[in-house]
Amino acid sequence: MTHLWVRAEQRANEQRIGITPEGVRALMDAGFTVTVERSSCRAMPLAGFEATGCNIAEEGSWPQAPGEAIIFGLKELPEDGNPLKHRHIMFGHAFKGQADGPALLNRFKQGGGTLYDLEYLVDETGRRVAAFGYWAGFAGAAVGIKTWAAQQAGDIPGPASVGVYMGRDALVAELQSDLAAGLANGAEKPDAIVIGALGRVGTGASDCLQSLGLSVTKWDMAETAHGGPFPEILDHTLFVNCILAQPGVPVFVPKSALNAPRRLSVVADVACDPNSDYNPVPIYDHSTTFDAPVIRAAQGNPPLDVMAIDNLPSMLPIESSDDYAAQLLPSLRTLDRIDAGVWGRAKAVFDTHMARL
Repeated sequence: MTHLWVRAEQRANEQRIGITPEGVRALMDAGFTVTVERSSCRAMPLAGFEATGCNIAEEGSWPQAPGEAIIFGLKELPEDGNPLKHRHIMFGHAFKGQADGPALLNRFKQGGGTLYDLEYLVDETGRRVAAFGYWAGFAGAAVGIKTWAAQQAGDIPGPASVGVYMGRDALVAELQSDLAAGLANGAEKPDAIVIGALGRVGTGASDCLQSLGLSVTKWDMAETAHGGPFPEILDHTLFVNCILAQPGVPVFVPKSALNAPRRLSVVADVACDPNSDYNPVPIYDHSTTFDAPVIRAAQGNPPLDVMAIDNLPSMLPIESSDDYAAQLLPSLRTLDRIDAGVWGRAKAVFDTHMARL
């Protein structure tokens, strides 16, 4: 019998979950055993999971889970160096040259476990079966506007922090207030360019910006196929990057842009791969956080600030969890055939990278 163990997230400001109580019930009805850990921060109340009759475990107890259990979470595990013996479903951030990737893979090698990376769950055509992209784009554009508003309020890389919202409407209402405050200080109304605008991430970013009545230039593969340079980006107030770092992706904002004439004052790098060799926005060197959301990449008039939070959908945890869980559930239903389909393809990616260690 397939046993899915849903662990509590252990990263700060992470309230999302990859399965809803309705999803847990569906798996149990299909004959799965499901265990859900308690959580001190999850946006979805435990009561909904308890009502399904699933097993409830203590927060962070997954290392003691039965060996056959499949451990399911979203973000990183604690970096304690312990060997990983279980099969894990999560975003591993280990296959694109990230600095922490080898350490994580070595933990799997030591423990004999397996990583089924959520980013590499793809169908027969190579398209991801589930993604948080829309809400990542929406939230990334939102923090971009907040960063612009902070620039109008004073010469500080801001906002000082960002938080969690109960829903899209609450966030948009706050952004409208931020925008009005910036314009009241005499600023010109910002405009934006979104690269990757036809994808999930770019659609979310564009929807956020257009809900505020802003002008948005939408680029995708056709506009970037020539490989650069892209001086048009510097002629916009806000650039939202929605293109993942991977071989063949051009550089959109080179280091030379830091000293070039520009209108550009905010980069919202939703893709956020600063440690990748293929980073298309190589003007910063580390991710940002909810508590420190912005890096000042260049002084000047205007300054240039970069937002690169790597768990942006956590700003809207209920909507993003509901959306993602609905996309992923059909694949979770096939975990009893883990050697085939999306799981088999994900395992092949893991095996390839393990062989390179």
